[in-house]
Amino acid sequence: MGIQISPSILAADFANLERDIMAVANAEWLHVDVMDGHFVPNLTLGLPVLERIAQVAPMPIDAHLMIENPDHWAPRYAEAGARSVTFHYEAATDPTAIARDLRKLGVRASVALKPGTPVEAVLDDLKEFDMVLVMTVEPGFGGQEFMPGMLDKFRALDAAAREQQLDLWLQADGGVARGTITELAEAGCDVFVAGSAVFGSEGPGGEVDALRNLAQHARDGRPKPRESRRARD
Repeated sequence: MGIQISPSILAADFANLERDIMAVANAEWLHVDVMDGHFVPNLTLGLPVLERIAQVAPMPIDAHLMIENPDHWAPRYAEAGARSVTFHYEAATDPTAIARDLRKLGVRASVALKPGTPVEAVLDDLKEFDMVLVMTVEPGFGGQEFMPGMLDKFRALDAAAREQQLDLWLQADGGVARGTITELAEAGCDVFVAGSAVFGSEGPGGEVDALRNLAQHARDGRPKPRESRRARD
């Protein structure tokens, strides 16, 4: 899988949302943050808005649910048009059951970890997920400073996915910009959520390409994994 950029509309102009979405039509995904004012101290948008965004966006929707009770709500966002639904491990009653419900609906099932949640919480169940989102800031607000201490989480998840021979995507969300994307890619990240860096630039589409190129260059320079015994057999 190649590098994928997922611009976050949290940093877009909500009065001109369709215009800003079209400005990043070259991105692989469109990241839509759903916040309920309870799980995180912010309130954004819900099902009707996401459904309409999915109808006009030229790229698939990557829905990030920062909400309580994702066991109930996650499938509804899949039904509303999201192609990838990410729920928080900390808010879920049964993360595995949510992931299986999402996969039955034909969408990618992803789990997110807040900065204070160790990767060990999901290592035994990695095969149940299509992606793990590591928050590189505290969830709830855009424009925060990147937390470099989260890089070790990517390294641990990347190593575990390789060991288990899983096609697991790793996503970073928070403070992703030109100055941080290289080290994230080197640590094993595949999918990059960028909000302020993209929509705060003079040319959002050009910034998407620039970020992708930086990450791809870093990824190309990573050591190739050793071939596993099972793969040789």
